[in-house]
Amino acid sequence: MNQIIHPITSIKGSIEVPGDKSISHRAVMLGALSLGNTHIHGFLNGEDCLSTIRVFRQLGVEIDRVAETSYIIKGKGLNQLQEPKYVLDVGNSGTTIRLTAGILAGQPFHSVLIGDDSILKRPMKRIKEPLSLMGAKIDGREEGKYAPLSIRGGKLKGIAYHSPVASAQVKSAILFAGLFADQKTTVIEPFQSRDHSENMLLQFGAKLEKTNQEVTIWPSPRLEGQEVNIPGDFSSAAFFIAAALLVPNSLLRIKNIGLNPTRIGFLQAMQQMNGQIEILNLHYEGNESVGDILVKSSNLQGITISGDWIPKIIDELPLFAVVATQAEGITKVTNAEELRVKESDRISTIVNELRQVGVKVEELTDGFVIEGKQRIQGGQVSTHGDHRIGMAMAIAGLIAKEPIIIQQAEAVNISYPQFFEHLRQISTIK
Repeated sequence: MNQIIHPITSIKGSIEVPGDKSISHRAVMLGALSLGNTHIHGFLNGEDCLSTIRVFRQLGVEIDRVAETSYIIKGKGLNQLQEPKYVLDVGNSGTTIRLTAGILAGQPFHSVLIGDDSILKRPMKRIKEPLSLMGAKIDGREEGKYAPLSIRGGKLKGIAYHSPVASAQVKSAILFAGLFADQKTTVIEPFQSRDHSENMLLQFGAKLEKTNQEVTIWPSPRLEGQEVNIPGDFSSAAFFIAAALLVPNSLLRIKNIGLNPTRIGFLQAMQQMNGQIEILNLHYEGNESVGDILVKSSNLQGITISGDWIPKIIDELPLFAVVATQAEGITKVTNAEELRVKESDRISTIVNELRQVGVKVEELTDGFVIEGKQRIQGGQVSTHGDHRIGMAMAIAGLIAKEPIIIQQAEAVNISYPQFFEHLRQISTIK
């Protein structure tokens, strides 16, 4: 499917974005492992999160949809999942395959996880190694480097694991496996990654302690079903933050957004670039901070980000590259090599797609350098099957000289099926 994005004159009004993708995944998983019912409100009905529901139904969990974005998970408890009859297909979801692998590592049965072509290229050794150290028998292509993953779980032992990467998926897989271990399990990261798993484990009743870079979980808790109200996904809101900053004469309020401090690196970067952004109505849902974001058109200045910035902004870096084209001076990103093993090689992909529409970009092995301001010309680009590339290039289209045609635009459905519709609702076309 192709999508044409026309230049616009302003962004006005207010908007609510779909539920947080990370929290939606984890609510289903922890609901499945809890006793009693978990009621989820604000669930993201994107393809990735629906893959998680499908997988856990195959593991014997009853999951009922009771409204458009509301589900009831009838929990089985920690040790009552059923051995699946068929291969478990996670679709495009890296979160589903890695976090579910941690849970399956503690189950006394055999299972196989597989996904689409993108999943088959993504690195799985980063979870295979710690889960194997805990006692699970895991194999895959190239000695477990890639899916499909064959998992024979069972009795696990607690470990202290120094993760070579700051990855919420790796950390979460180990913590979920730690629920089934014989003693406490600790994960130490080089930088703190997003902490939705820790917040939700605590909400469901796990015994867990955390500092910025170290998390310890104790085994065999009594997890209890919860009422989970999922806020809007910050990573989805980021595209509208960027649009309102970049398009002249804009004023936009984005309502009920998750503002977890480990997720809002993009917002902090925009403020550091002189973006006019205000947080309103700040409050808590469960263990997550939530609020409204008010954004005005701004004249941005280039900055450099690296190191502990990166885990907090990793999903928004393709969008950050688009914003950088409109900032005065030089914007530089380094230490972001993790982008090369996402749904696509996001460094190479965003650099090449920006070049397709006339932007000059220097590609680095671990990031990029962009000098602004530059005029985006318009033209034809591709998502390469990556939802965040597609949405980033849509924002570029709003400020381009000519329309931008996005090929494979259906990739956006992975995380935000209503994205193009919502973008039209707040846009004034030239």
